[in-house]
Amino acid sequence: MKRIRPFKGSLAGLALAILLASALPAAAAERMVAAGADALVRAVKTAQAGDTLRLAPGTHVGPVVLDKPLTLEGESGAIIEGNGSGSVITIEADDVSVENLTITGSGLSNETLDSGVKLVKGVKRAVVRDNRLLNNLVGVDVHGAIGATVSGNLIEGRRDLRMNERGNGIYVWNAPDLLAEGNTIRYGRDGIFVNTSREDTLRGNRFEKLRFAIHYMYGNDGTVEGNVSIGNDIGYALMFSQGLTIRNNTSVRDRNHGLMLNYANDAVITGNTVREGGEKCLFMYNANKNVVHGNRFEGCPIGIHFTAGSADNRISGNAFIGNRTQVKYVGTRDVVWSENGRGNYWSDHSAFDTNGDGIAESAYRPNDMVDQILWTQPAAKLLTGSPAVQLLRWTQSQFPALLPGGVVDTAPLMHPPEETAPKVSLPETGGQG
Repeated sequence: MKRIRPFKGSLAGLALAILLASALPAAAAERMVAAGADALVRAVKTAQAGDTLRLAPGTHVGPVVLDKPLTLEGESGAIIEGNGSGSVITIEADDVSVENLTITGSGLSNETLDSGVKLVKGVKRAVVRDNRLLNNLVGVDVHGAIGATVSGNLIEGRRDLRMNERGNGIYVWNAPDLLAEGNTIRYGRDGIFVNTSREDTLRGNRFEKLRFAIHYMYGNDGTVEGNVSIGNDIGYALMFSQGLTIRNNTSVRDRNHGLMLNYANDAVITGNTVREGGEKCLFMYNANKNVVHGNRFEGCPIGIHFTAGSADNRISGNAFIGNRTQVKYVGTRDVVWSENGRGNYWSDHSAFDTNGDGIAESAYRPNDMVDQILWTQPAAKLLTGSPAVQLLRWTQSQFPALLPGGVVDTAPLMHPPEETAPKVSLPETGGQG
């Protein structure tokens, strides 16, 4: 017979051990939640921290507030539908996951940013993954959350509203270390709008039928990488921001600008492709100390519009292919676009490479005095075919000292750099939706 050994500690120690044991949380459980009027709200209320609530197919009635660490995961066909007021799901606790659900039915208040999923200020490590967020004002509002992940979601906004009345697909405010990856976002105002945040990563997302695909305002040290923008007003609008890395993104048929830098400084813009834009492949307005290298600007009315005192930018290794006007720059000083003996590739530069080093023998100037007259005096376009204008252009080509200040590439490349941004098939033309 086995003997029971007496407890050798003090009675106070025994009491402490019992107290600590009773304070430990119960083991996390997986609980099935049937569709129904109030089943989801009751399940959240009675769940323990760490539980997984698996939602059965059918419609689950929201709104619901997740105020403890939980995983909310849907089986195929599980829907959470709000009542048309406020946000459908609000996350108020750390370590919450919302996965594999269709989420719809938010309110329409831009003042309160009614959303499919709202992450409130201060919550950490929230995950919103593989959901379908349909017909909400804002898809996901990351409002002051830290280290959140928003990935693999389909986010479609309210097509019954005018574009400026819609919310953003993902709204980011003061949400450091956000990862937004692999989302498809359509029919909103902006795809991802970053406002006053830092060190966020926006990677591998696809944007269609929006105002701006990605819109940065007062966001610092973020990374925008491997995204695709198709048929939006502007692809990547980088404004009043510092130290961004914009790498290997694609813009196809965006109506105004593929890339826009407006008071964006100290950015690295590399490996991006802009094709068939409606106005400008790249617009730089008072943007300073940026590195623009290894990009491909192709088939736009203007390859790059460079203006408003933009200074100390390093522009080299890019390809300018088949743009009606490769560069639009009005200024009185020379701006050299080459670095370490290597400039850019220009599809309209007729040049020779006699020593085979890949560098053209003659410099390239995209603009002359006639271009500047046409930009400042548009009515002069009526004279572009006149003998006087043709004589002026010929004279400038023979006597370079007559050329005005402007962009000059002293070491043009003979071949374009390799394209590294995602390649996409061109969509059928159509409206914004």
